[in-house]
Amino acid sequence: MSDAALSLHLQPLPAWRRAVLKVGSSLLAADGGGLSPRFALGLAQFVSSSVLAGREVVVVSSGAVAAGRAILPRAAEAGAAIAQRQALAALGQARLIELWQRFFERPVAQVLLTHDDLRNRRRYLNARATLKELLALGTLPVVNENDTVSVDELKLGDNDNLAAIVAALIDADVLFIATDIDGLYDANPRGNPQARLVPEVAELTAEVLAMAGGSGSAVGTGGMRTKLEAAAKAGAAGIDTVLFNGRRPEVVRELVHDRLHGTRIRAARSRIAARKYWLRHAPVERGARIVVDAGAAAALAAKGASLLPGGVVAAEGEFRRGDMVEVVVRGDGGVRAVARGISQYSAVDVARIAGRHSRDIESILGYNYGGNVIHRDDLVLLPA
Repeated sequence: MSDAALSLHLQPLPAWRRAVLKVGSSLLAADGGGLSPRFALGLAQFVSSSVLAGREVVVVSSGAVAAGRAILPRAAEAGAAIAQRQALAALGQARLIELWQRFFERPVAQVLLTHDDLRNRRRYLNARATLKELLALGTLPVVNENDTVSVDELKLGDNDNLAAIVAALIDADVLFIATDIDGLYDANPRGNPQARLVPEVAELTAEVLAMAGGSGSAVGTGGMRTKLEAAAKAGAAGIDTVLFNGRRPEVVRELVHDRLHGTRIRAARSRIAARKYWLRHAPVERGARIVVDAGAAAALAAKGASLLPGGVVAAEGEFRRGDMVEVVVRGDGGVRAVARGISQYSAVDVARIAGRHSRDIESILGYNYGGNVIHRDDLVLLPA
């Protein structure tokens, strides 16, 4: 496509500061087996330019199984047993990280996750803390599903959904999905020359999902259904999804200038609104409350502050790290709920550090999950 033709189809990207970039195997696998830097180089340049502009990027990358097949080609028969594919993933992980590292002077950090890691509340918090710390240290986190120990999760397109979950995990502003097609079409462009690119999706309706077809259908466009499912997950967290053709260097170059040739799938609500809605309506552990003093209650309400241990009076009920709890203050009018949020510490730990300074946490508990009992990103105020 010429520059003039491309410019006719460009649209502005959503404003973003932190993003997840998902890269599929079709962009990394070499024709003769193994991995190829052919398309990865342009994507890496986009990441580097974004980081230099003060943005943060987490890459969710497929390709480990393809890399493993190049190491042991005789183990690559079609329909290989799941254990064999897991072994190939284990062999290929190092090659996959090596591929990404060659493009960056900054360290590349490998993060292996399963969906179970992200469904478990404590592991969810640990994964989020690790990823945010890696970003703060100036590294490039490269996330992949832990195929070596996964069973049901190891299937085509699963990293699309993993990328959406990671985007919500790190409070990303946008999810970029690099694929081998220009975006969502109203029909299969590989079989219908009249198919038209859909530049924007305001809502993921049944009609829109039907455009992607099902797995292996005549309408489907090579995993587009899973990409729309991922966009729905990201949208529920208030995150826009962008689909673009990672095989076209001119398209990738335009991303550096915040211009998109592809499909933008808008979230139903803003990221902040979605986060606050979830915090407000997610179930609280029965009887789980953190009692705070009047000063802490005022700081939460007036300053949007995090809850520090110094403002905690007591912990009530039983709850674990990662549980949703209610924050209450006692006064002449009785007990009043002022907020709710995700506790970084268990009830036992909160009781031990109540009234103490954040710097004393490790000396009291022997470990430290951070200086906040509830971080402000995990807290929502309740109406008076």
